[in-house]
Amino acid sequence: MDAFSDLIRGVRAHGSLFGATTVSAPWSLRFVDGAPLTLCTALTGSGWVVPEGLPPEPLRAGDTMIVRGPGTFAFVDEVGTGAEPMECGVDCATPEQGGARHRLGWSDPAGDAGATTLITGAYPARGEISRRLLDALPVVLRVDAGGTADPVLEQLAAEVAVDAPGQQVVLDRLLDWMLVCTLRSWFDRPGGEPPAWWAAQRDPVVGAALRLLHEDPAAPWSVGSLAARAGVSRSTLAKRFADLVGEPPLTYLTRWRMTLAADLLVEREAATVAEVARTVGYADPFGFSAAFKRVRGIGPSAFRQAAAR
Repeated sequence: MDAFSDLIRGVRAHGSLFGATTVSAPWSLRFVDGAPLTLCTALTGSGWVVPEGLPPEPLRAGDTMIVRGPGTFAFVDEVGTGAEPMECGVDCATPEQGGARHRLGWSDPAGDAGATTLITGAYPARGEISRRLLDALPVVLRVDAGGTADPVLEQLAAEVAVDAPGQQVVLDRLLDWMLVCTLRSWFDRPGGEPPAWWAAQRDPVVGAALRLLHEDPAAPWSVGSLAARAGVSRSTLAKRFADLVGEPPLTYLTRWRMTLAADLLVEREAATVAEVARTVGYADPFGFSAAFKRVRGIGPSAFRQAAAR
């Protein structure tokens, strides 16, 4: 398990809201759900994504854009269009209700050379693990056509053209694939500034240490045991890890354990604080509570109570 896989596993398209919309100018679609993440890509045509409080962004055929909530945004044929806005999302089931696939103003794009077909997927993203990924993203990011996501886009185009049993499952998995490909391309873009944990994964020493920490965060890791598994000295690992990640290995491990614990405290209501402590590698619940409060600024019991409100 690597750091990116761990972070993105909380952002899944299971039961996500999915839209395939084909429209002819003039048009204006307003996405009002304020989803944590919304992926937009144009199969045909082009338009403009207009995020709340930010400049408009062009979206051409094959381009993909991810908009981070909770703000709303619009997709329009032209900036300043006079088209009456169509609200998207208010008539769809929420993820808690099982999700829905919807088509708004659907028409056959083959019958209209000027039509724009937009694919959107709204992702629920709950918990502290997902928050660490969201915090690494801007409100709007774009990846131009011609990248690794193009084959996925072709599969999406083929799937939305039919109505077959199991289609929601297929669309969910394709959207997951599309999201991963888009984020990879954005993090690796020339001149970009990816989060430290992303760049550090490519280092043979620090990347190996990060994988070990994420594969078994509850293990009794020390700098020495990590260094031995990575095949370097303690001093080499400590320096390279701090240089690339921005903090010492055990500090990173403690913060990651507290992130895992925060989600466990909310998801496993019947679990005691001691049980959560053992799950993330603490035999002593008092030591765990002290570490949790030091990292999160609040004790585990108070955190659980606040989350339940």
